[in-house]
Amino acid sequence: MPMPSAMLLKSRSSPTDETKKEQKGLVFDASLYQHEVNIPAQFIWPDHEKPCADQPPPLVVPPIDLKGYLAGDPFAISNAIMLIDEACQKHGFFQVVNHGIDLELINEAHKNISSFFAMPFLEKQRAEKKAGDISGYASSFTNRFSSKLPWKETLSFRYSADQQSAYKVEDYFSNVIGEDFRQFGRICQEYCEAMSNLSLVIMELLGMSLGIGPSYLRDFFEGNDSIMRLNYYPPCQKPDQTLGTGPHCDPTSLTILHQDDVGGLEVFFDDKWHSILPNKEAFVVNIGDTFMALSNGIYKSCLHRAVVNNCTPRKSLAFFLSPKMDKVVRPPESLIKMDSARKFPDFTWSTFLEFTQKHYRSDMKTLDAFAHWLQVGNK
Repeated sequence: MPMPSAMLLKSRSSPTDETKKEQKGLVFDASLYQHEVNIPAQFIWPDHEKPCADQPPPLVVPPIDLKGYLAGDPFAISNAIMLIDEACQKHGFFQVVNHGIDLELINEAHKNISSFFAMPFLEKQRAEKKAGDISGYASSFTNRFSSKLPWKETLSFRYSADQQSAYKVEDYFSNVIGEDFRQFGRICQEYCEAMSNLSLVIMELLGMSLGIGPSYLRDFFEGNDSIMRLNYYPPCQKPDQTLGTGPHCDPTSLTILHQDDVGGLEVFFDDKWHSILPNKEAFVVNIGDTFMALSNGIYKSCLHRAVVNNCTPRKSLAFFLSPKMDKVVRPPESLIKMDSARKFPDFTWSTFLEFTQKHYRSDMKTLDAFAHWLQVGNK
């Protein structure tokens, strides 16, 4: 598939006045739409992208047992490196178990997700995500796109691991959503801190599996400037017509996902869709586009999506690890020498983030489109 031209990028990011009117007129109130038999046309996906009629086969995703690794067991370390290397070269998805994250913290986060998304639509709108912003509440992105809308609600917010940063998740919740949500903000702050620490452990493993040692990637992501997203997929009476999240590769570096017990995550591998079965004791981890560039294409960012059902809401917590905004994403020399060629140009995370927020709707070709956008002068 050829890379999009600058003209195509412009058309994707600059809706006409008529489109803007259509977008403004559609309000996705999940409490109402989950009962609708006839869903709006904006939520109906093309036939070739609609969910599979039958349950797709499960993807064999290796569980990486962190207990032995954290205890310094040589066999556990070598086994983890082998499993993670194989998974990341194939499709970029794996799971971590015995991760040491407090299950009570995870459960509290899920409870608060349910409470937030159960609020009346107008109350959630107090935290509405503005165009181009990272943080905020989005009801199916109706204010940004006019077709192939995802059947979901999200609450996204920034997390900074930089000790000098004045940004605090807790303050975001109390200032934007309301003082009553300060406790929810504390839980999310604690959860993000746990995810940031876990991601640095995973980066040690990824560094060893790439042959660049445990400290290179850990140091690169110290003080990370990441994104946390709470996902809520309400029931849909026509689940065969729409998607909770369309096919895409994550533009960030690493995604650490915790699913509830309702299935819905699917990964495209070997020319077909596979499901990733829920496991409350595991985190699903996948490589994103930024890390694929950092590894010079050795590790893959894989296409995935989320489907919905007609009876049970689904929740998930997604932590998107990203480097500091001004960090230059460039592979270490040893990984360039292995292939004697650069796969992607240098870039900063802030530039890539701007591209995905203002100029391009993330899909399976986001990184290629971004590289082209850089080459033509960000027009």
